[in-house]
Amino acid sequence: MRESEGAPASPSPRKRADARRNEATLLEAAAEAFRTVGVDAPVRDIAARAGVGVGTIYRHFPTRADLVVAVYRHQVQACVEAAPALLATSGTPHAALAAWIDLFVDFLVTKHGLAEALQSDAATFETLHGYFLDRLVPACAQLLDAATEAGEIPPGPGPQELLFAVGNLCAGAGRMPGYDARRMVALLVAGLRRR
Repeated sequence: MRESEGAPASPSPRKRADARRNEATLLEAAAEAFRTVGVDAPVRDIAARAGVGVGTIYRHFPTRADLVVAVYRHQVQACVEAAPALLATSGTPHAALAAWIDLFVDFLVTKHGLAEALQSDAATFETLHGYFLDRLVPACAQLLDAATEAGEIPPGPGPQELLFAVGNLCAGAGRMPGYDARRMVALLVAGLRRR
């Protein structure tokens, strides 16, 4: 039966794409709010940044924990997708690695306060940590392998080890006046280069 003969039309792919774009805009606005204010940023501020009403946020994310988890997953996915794109567009694999580590630092800064936001839900936090490792370790490995194969860095540093080191350098942000986590991470990444 053709649509013109009374069969219901299937949902428009354009609407689905629009809904995905709208959700991505909302998640990016929430991530920016988390970066500047923390995970306790008022929902009305997030809605204003996204250009939507508060009800739209609650329709997509009924609880703050739902929103925090969605932002976390969205940013992990963005980091994963960035790895091959940066390898394809950067001048060298080491430059791609450095740019990707910058994205990872942005993610870690946004993630600040996640543990507190989810402290009542340890199972969700553990699931997110597993998701983080399952997705980001292979992306980092792809970049490290490319830089090693190009002779830009010596073999040795593992992806999980590098992510852990970057995480530790970012943990000091906000705890010591004048501490610049991004500068410290840049020194670490520069130090990977083969002399």
